[in-house]
Amino acid sequence: MTSAMDELLGILDLERLEHNLYRGRSPQVEWQRVFGGQTIAQALVAAQRTVEPDRHVHSLHGYFMRPGDTKVPIVYEVDRIRDGGSFTTRRVLAIQHGQAIFSLEASFQVDETGLEHQFPLPDDVPPPEGLQTQRQLLEKAERVPEAVRRFWARERPLELRPVNLQHYESRDKLPPRQNVWIRLAGPVPDDRALQSVLLAYLSDMTLLDTSTFAHGRGLFDPDIQAASLDHSMWFHRPHPLDGWLLYVQDSPSSSGSRGFSRGTLYARDGTLIASMAQEGLIRLKRPPAE
Repeated sequence: MTSAMDELLGILDLERLEHNLYRGRSPQVEWQRVFGGQTIAQALVAAQRTVEPDRHVHSLHGYFMRPGDTKVPIVYEVDRIRDGGSFTTRRVLAIQHGQAIFSLEASFQVDETGLEHQFPLPDDVPPPEGLQTQRQLLEKAERVPEAVRRFWARERPLELRPVNLQHYESRDKLPPRQNVWIRLAGPVPDDRALQSVLLAYLSDMTLLDTSTFAHGRGLFDPDIQAASLDHSMWFHRPHPLDGWLLYVQDSPSSSGSRGFSRGTLYARDGTLIASMAQEGLIRLKRPPAE
């Protein structure tokens, strides 16, 4: 297991402060704000700690309100909204400096059998072994701030290998779609609840980027102000996360300084594991007044 993977598992192990109250920390990295996937994952951990172990998360919906501060802990307050015969509902509020930075609602269900179908894995996607990593692509890409290059150069708990390379090599207007292979950088414990949390963590990777493709832009452009606004996720089937996953993404719409993206995560054997949707701020900054 890499030290980055070990660190990730550490920050996902929240400290219990009191009944329904938990505290999480952030990795000490040179970055402006807490990674959104971390906040989603830690809020899900807090919710799971109040749910019976035979009930598993099947959906979550979160709103980002303020940027998280990486230098201070995040307190997670759980509201036990409902414990039903088959479903359990929890609301979680993430707090820093006395203010809410993120809210999450998650629903849990006992395992049941019933009707089942899924879209198949796309059949025209090359395997990850011959592709460059995102770190390699960013090192060569133009218009990437030096702080971003340094951030991606450090050891990370997951590896990304994009299939679509044009976005890294040009500023042409492109179809708002991309496929990204992604895998965790170390063994994942045999714990279904933790596997769901890790899925939530990685689901925030590259998704908002897709909404910039149609405009020949990038999230790192100096005249773009970008931030996640909300994030929804549906967990279809459990998976051990023991290999490459294919993240299939598209962006049906951008409007009102917001970009909307969708994603589906497949195991390499074709199993559809989860689906995501996210809207983010994609605002063009106004030039300073002379």
